[in-house]
Amino acid sequence: MSYDSPLRSRRGVLLGAAAAGAGLTLGAAGQAAAHHRSTAPVVVAEQASRRLLVLDPRVDVWDPAAGPSAVLWAFSPLGDPRYRDLDPDTSWVYPDEAKARRLGGRTFVLTTASFGFAAAVEYPTGRRYWAGGLGAGDDLLNPHTAEILPDGNVAVACSTGALVRLFAASLGPYATRYTDAELKGAHGLHWDQDRRVLWALGDDELVAYEVTGTRVRPGLRRRFAVPLPVATPGATAGGHDLAPVLGRPGRLWVTTNAAVHQYDIARRAFVQDFPGAAEISRRSVKAVGDDPRTGQVLSNVPEAGLGESWWTTTVSLHRPAGSRRLVDGGIYKARWWLPR
Repeated sequence: MSYDSPLRSRRGVLLGAAAAGAGLTLGAAGQAAAHHRSTAPVVVAEQASRRLLVLDPRVDVWDPAAGPSAVLWAFSPLGDPRYRDLDPDTSWVYPDEAKARRLGGRTFVLTTASFGFAAAVEYPTGRRYWAGGLGAGDDLLNPHTAEILPDGNVAVACSTGALVRLFAASLGPYATRYTDAELKGAHGLHWDQDRRVLWALGDDELVAYEVTGTRVRPGLRRRFAVPLPVATPGATAGGHDLAPVLGRPGRLWVTTNAAVHQYDIARRAFVQDFPGAAEISRRSVKAVGDDPRTGQVLSNVPEAGLGESWWTTTVSLHRPAGSRRLVDGGIYKARWWLPR
């Protein structure tokens, strides 16, 4: 596993762009933690301020206004000329994914926003590896997550559009060529390097897609699918988040409206035999993941009384239990910063 952490930086230089040519510096807290490796930073899709934030895990209460050093990196395309063609004022509304990946010796953040924005953003520069728009107005597809493939192409799951769209992003930052595969309520994506399939999570099923064609003209073929567990017969499972179980290869984290499961790929079975399941599994978990070095699990669920019913200010930690809070936040998803 490759691990590229902001806490490892010894340079104290610019780490990321919040707008054109702008960035945040690694503050005193980040410099003091240059050798700290026991806990990964946390990356969040933060909708209240319309930013992606990488946050210092040693800080219990993240307050960017009062303690800006808790923010190790930030990104927003607003006002950034590299993303002007996508009209971020309109498309970068409700950012709903922040996922770190490594490819070709570079680190990327995969991000989407509900009003049509999707991108693979180079870390820490904020440069555009690839970005595209996915509908507007009545044709809005509601991109919900993205994944980068070994050939450099980028897949996007669109919940309202009921599809997985694979872009030939390897053709360049503005590439528009794509292929679609239907999937009702598409919410989650994960590239499985060992099995060479793209896993996708929808409302009712977990699907494995084979990538066909060529890098320049890719295709998607459904290899097999399994129905999601439901709380009551006839109910819609409402698949939401999909991620690898890093501490136990061969399993996937799968969240539904009602619970958190792990999918055992070899057995083709959904299980809840993982440590801490009684605390981790609950309703409406928007994101979940584990740090394989510590075994600690991170998750987040909505909390009442905020600007939107799906927001939270709190990131929950399990094994050992704990939490982190973002002052004035509107977090949609939180993940460990574990590029790989």
